[in-house]
Parts: sequence; C-alpha cells; structure tokens
Amino acid sequence: MKALRAAFLIARVASLAAVLQALTRGGRSSPPIEVASSATETARSISVVVPARNESTRIGPLLDALAEIRTSGSFSEVIVVDDGSTDDTASVARATGAHVVSAGDPPAGWLGKPWAIQRGVEAASGEWIVTLDADARPNLSLPRAAVDRCIVDRIDLLTLAPAIECPTPGMAWLHTSMLTTLVYRFGRPGTPAPLHRQLANGQCMVFRRDWFVDGGGFGAACAASEEDVAFARLAARRGDRVAFLEATALLSVRAYESFVGTWVGWGRSIGLSSVTSPAQRFIDVAVLGCMMPLPWLRLLVRRSDVIDAVAIACRLGTLAGTRSTYVRSTTTRAARAGYWLSPLADPLAWFVVALGSLPMRRKRRGRET
Repeated sequence: MKALRAAFLIARVASLAAVLQALTRGGRSSPPIEVASSATETARSISVVVPARNESTRIGPLLDALAEIRTSGSFSEVIVVDDGSTDDTASVARATGAHVVSAGDPPAGWLGKPWAIQRGVEAASGEWIVTLDADARPNLSLPRAAVDRCIVDRIDLLTLAPAIECPTPGMAWLHTSMLTTLVYRFGRPGTPAPLHRQLANGQCMVFRRDWFVDGGGFGAACAASEEDVAFARLAARRGDRVAFLEATALLSVRAYESFVGTWVGWGRSIGLSSVTSPAQRFIDVAVLGCMMPLPWLRLLVRRSDVIDAVAIACRLGTLAGTRSTYVRSTTTRAARAGYWLSPLADPLAWFVVALGSLPMRRKRRGRET
C-alpha cells in the first residue's frame, strides 16, 4: 500500500512538473499575428483555398468576407474545392464569384480534406496559398498579415490559432476545457516545441505554393485523421520552418453550434491518435488526469493537498491566458459565464481526450453533426 501511495504521489508531481513546463515556455514565444503593413507587394499574389463538403448553410459568411477583402487587392482569387458535396455548396460558392473546383474521389490511401486542399493548391495561380475552413471568419487584414509574417520570419508553413465563437453556454463551457487539454500538452501558440510535439491548426494554413508542390504536397500526410498536425510535423522533420501562432485579432471560427456538436465533432480529433504514439498518448492521458479532474475530485472529498492547490491555481490561471480566444468573440452573457465556469468541465474534457486517444477507424472528411 505504501508503494502504491508513493507511486501515486510521484505521478502527480511529475504531471504537475510537465504542465508547468508547458505553461512557462512563453518567455521564448513568438508574438501574435498583427495587422499587415500597406507596403508589402508580394502579398498581392495570394490564392485563398477553401475545402468544403456540405457547407452550404455555413460557408456564406466566409465567402462574403473574402469578397470584401478581395476588393482591396489583398489577394487574387478564391478557390472553393467541392469535396463531394450533396447540397448546394458549389452553387453558393459560384454565386459569390469564387472559382469552384471538384475534388473528385480521393486516390487510394487519401482522406478527403487533404485531397481537397491538394486539388485546390494545384488549381491555384498565386505565389502564396492561404487555406481557410468554411467556418472561418477572417478580418480584412488576415491574408496579407499572415503572408507578411511568413516573409519577415522566413516561415515555410504557418498555421493560426483563431478566436472561437461560442453561441451557447454549453459549448463555451466544454470547448474551453477541451482547449486547455491542448495547452497542457503542447503549450500556448507561439511557444517552441520538440518536433514530435509540434502542433498545428488546419483551419487556416499559409505557405508558398512552390514549397508545397516541391515537397510533395499532402502526400506523406494523406492518411492521417489529424492531417494538419501530421503535415506540420513532417515539414519540421525535414528542416522546414514551421510556426503555430495566435491570430485572435484577425480570425475567428465558429466550428460548432452546441455542447453536443463540440463533444462529438472535436472529440474525434482532440486525442491526436493518428499522429501520436500509443506510449505518448498514455502519458498524455495520465498527465491530464492528474492535473484536470483529479484535483477537483480530491477537493470535493476534502483530500486535497498542496499539489492539488497548485494544479487548481494553474487551471484558473489558464482562464486569463485563453481569454482573448473566447471572450471577444463570445458576445452573450450566458456564453461568457460558460467560459468562466469551464474548469468545472475538466472531468468531461479529460474523458473526451481519453476516448479520442483510442485508435479509431479513419473517417472521410465531412461535418455531419
């Protein structure tokens, strides 16, 4: 029994140390993406690629925003890749002036979204590519600002962390806690990470077209369910410069509409099962278990100690750190209350990550929830 208690204590201390290390790498972090200067000329050669499958009811705000941005000369074309839609996605896109490309059936071994992006880049004429998911809401400065940052910092692949729009308190409550599981594992956007822990967000990617084509495109990451992370890690391993930066002032995303949509939709990928080894997934789940549900449960049964107190302090501190991700884009009072109460969702978020860490059958890209 003493040996078990000692092992349990060691696990808790090690978990706390791992999370503190992730949270304190910020001293070397890169600053967020800011508004573009008006002097950059190369940013005019930009193609925006939007992979879309059955997004007719969601893609309109993005295409309207892109049409407004395009009038300023910030980019040259919008390419919407219709990834086998059975609704009016293609006609909605054409009505806004976008060039629609049919993805067609992916080759053997490819999943839908990487194949759709591959097709869109092949059809693009711009020197630079900015990919956006259909639920993205870009600021007028986004395409040029992102390309400016790549040029100045010599970044080969840039992905962005957006502000999250939460229409319901239930979504804000759960989504914030689920995002915290990523911060605990990988640190905040802009912080350095080992190659095997590189994080990325495929909702917005920025890269040079020739770099993508010359490197084989998504070919080496075509079968990964978390294709964005797989693509970034492969690029980093071959020596390319990869960055994942905060862009909450220039980009927001409304990925889900409810608590259930967040649970089901994000739960499929948040465990990163296709890009993380089984041993690392086990460690991640154990660390998150010791740092998220366990301190609250021990507090509830009046067994908490100084380790739990520090863990809870860390968790409450993340609310300040992720505030810009949610509060500015979450406008209702009830949803903001859900955000501030999100630490109470930690047991559920940990359970979602644990489920998502299990090996899963590959799924074709699409939003069915």
